[in-house]
Amino acid sequence: MAQHLTRREKIKYSVRKRVSGTPESPRLTVFRSNKQIYVQVIDDVNCKTLVAASSRQLKLSDKQNKIEIAKQVGKEIADKAKSAGLTSVVFDRNGYLYHGRVKALADAARENGLKF
Repeated sequence: MAQHLTRREKIKYSVRKRVSGTPESPRLTVFRSNKQIYVQVIDDVNCKTLVAASSRQLKLSDKQNKIEIAKQVGKEIADKAKSAGLTSVVFDRNGYLYHGRVKALADAARENGLKF
């Protein structure tokens, strides 16, 4: 790893050393861009994405702020995970600070039945 890594990438790699998804408790990972937020539930043992949700899929109005959108994405991923038979996950914040949109998404997922 001689290349120059950003701060987020360094944090991401240090978190991923310890956090791994299993079939019983898959990994819920978050990616946020400047405009959108994406979340996946991944089984790392079998290298499969079990369910996914994003703000692009929800067809939301532009008048909502990003935190409200993240809450809706969190609710959507919790509903999809429950319908797929998943109740417990491990949260991977992907190097982002646990604040703002990432925290809103995680709290909404917890409120709608995911345990982590």
